[in-house]
Amino acid sequence: MTRELITTWNDYRTAFDRLLAEAQGKISFYDEDLSKPGFASPDRLDHLQRILRSGYDLALRLAVRHAASLPQREPGLMKLLGTYSHRAAAQETPPQLAHLRDSMFIVDDRHALIRFDRDQPRSKLLLDEAAEIRPYLQRFEEIWAEGGESIRPTTLGL
Repeated sequence: MTRELITTWNDYRTAFDRLLAEAQGKISFYDEDLSKPGFASPDRLDHLQRILRSGYDLALRLAVRHAASLPQREPGLMKLLGTYSHRAAAQETPPQLAHLRDSMFIVDDRHALIRFDRDQPRSKLLLDEAAEIRPYLQRFEEIWAEGGESIRPTTLGL
């Protein structure tokens, strides 16, 4: 059971990578646009692919406030969403949630990286803290239940 305060962007990205490497089968992530941690690196995509192969029905859920730039910024992630559409889902949250300023990266319902404000790196890293993570997980479920536009990995057209 570990709690750490994160105060720099470099430490935030390091904590993000640490959790991603720790993940065994389930990720729930709520963020403004995924730009702070990003999934463009091959190592991060490899970790995501490992998790998506894990066997969980819905191993990856991404709730994003602004999804318009994802296909250009995160082509590897979009490819994984298409390949593993049976185990991954992504959605752009509805406008009524635009006022939310935090970010939650929850791994296996036991570990989390909680950023308090979208413009600041200040966060807390929680390892093996299932009881403390429970309210964040419940909040993620509420955000997810609000629905929104599904993020499609391919462009629909004729």
